[in-house]
Amino acid sequence: MTPFGAKVRELRAARGVTLKAMAEAIGVSGAYLSALEHGRRGAPTWYLVQRIITFFNVIWDEAEELERLAQDSDPRIVVDTAGLSPKATQLANRLARHIGALGEPEIAALLAVLDAQAGRKPPRG
Repeated sequence: MTPFGAKVRELRAARGVTLKAMAEAIGVSGAYLSALEHGRRGAPTWYLVQRIITFFNVIWDEAEELERLAQDSDPRIVVDTAGLSPKATQLANRLARHIGALGEPEIAALLAVLDAQAGRKPPRG
């Protein structure tokens, strides 16, 4: 499951909305919405994210969170280190090989480092 898919599922559950009802309301198939929630589809388009934001009638921080999570939710990401330092290439390769062995505390710590470098607030939850 992707971060975006988990958030959409959380919003649906909190509002008691079925996957089928939401899919019909935003103009996608139930199968597509299910695949999006489970990380079997790429990151959603900006247009689809806006339809989801409108569907849930969320504003400000929660809408920005959905947009950010959508950007961070491609389950098959490719990291291009061409032109970067050898250490950057080493980091990308090691992360690709070992990400499955990292626990949630280690992942949270790495995300906190990246969030601090980007100057943004860490994600909630």
